Amino acid sequence: MKALLAAPFVLVWMVLPGLAMGSSVTAQLMKLDPATRLEQRCDVEAMERIRANPSRFSPDKVLAYAFAEPVVGPDSIRASGAAFRSAGKWFHLSFNCKTSPDHIKVLSFQFAIGSVIPEREWPQHYLVP
Repeated sequence: MKALLAAPFVLVWMVLPGLAMGSSVTAQLMKLDPATRLEQRCDVEAMERIRANPSRFSPDKVLAYAFAEPVVGPDSIRASGAAFRSAGKWFHLSFNCKTSPDHIKVLSFQFAIGSVIPEREWPQHYLVP
């Protein structure tokens, strides 16, 4: 994938344990294979953290691989080329997510929100309206 565009980032550093997640979401995640569960759990955490941050964002979708392939470890993802959608617009995102071995509990999470992504770039990065 294409490297992340240079953009000023607002760094948000959060290393508190993951936010509370409902039992129905946990049950759905447990049905996934471990690799997919890790990715989905970190995507959900990204949306929760962005929403909880005193910002203007209300994310409804995160793509960890939009601008660069994430670096995946046994219990972690480093996504320097991610993106999230809020209010019909896409924004650059990078995050580091570490989970428990079952990929349910988030042990640490850091993220940085970047600039808006021009609509003309959406198709080449799998970003849908």
